Amino acid sequence: MDRGLLVPDEITIRMLLGRIAQDDCRNGYILDGFPRTLEQAKALDRALEEKGEAVDAVLYFKVSTEELVKRLSGRLICRNCQAPYHPIASPPKVAGRCDQCGGELYQRADDSPDTVRRRLEVYFTETASLIDYYREAGKLTEVNGERGIEQVGVEAIAALSND
Repeated sequence: MDRGLLVPDEITIRMLLGRIAQDDCRNGYILDGFPRTLEQAKALDRALEEKGEAVDAVLYFKVSTEELVKRLSGRLICRNCQAPYHPIASPPKVAGRCDQCGGELYQRADDSPDTVRRRLEVYFTETASLIDYYREAGKLTEVNGERGIEQVGVEAIAALSND
């Protein structure tokens, strides 16, 4: 992860299937960042099919590369409580300190601009085929991720409510 690479499929799939088998996922769940490859998507479909289930909907938050680099490379995390901050979108009241617990804010190694760009290259190489896969399955809804948090949230909830 620190180098901007993806976790191996077999590990990710095994972890996910174990997690969604738990009681609190019985009535549904939202996956964020998975699947990331066509192989993972097909493995997920097979595993869900064995349980008589299927992916209901897929949201694709469409955001330009420039905006993604700006957003991700500015992300700050509290060392104590893991609260997220961003100098532009959600700055802390006191620079370098968490509003919630007073902990130190830091930037993850995988959020530097160079690593973000590498992560995006990996994404576009390994993940872009999922857009076509889920579009062809009639499950993909594009959400304009360039807008503000509230607007994106409203559009995402509306898209999920329609399914």
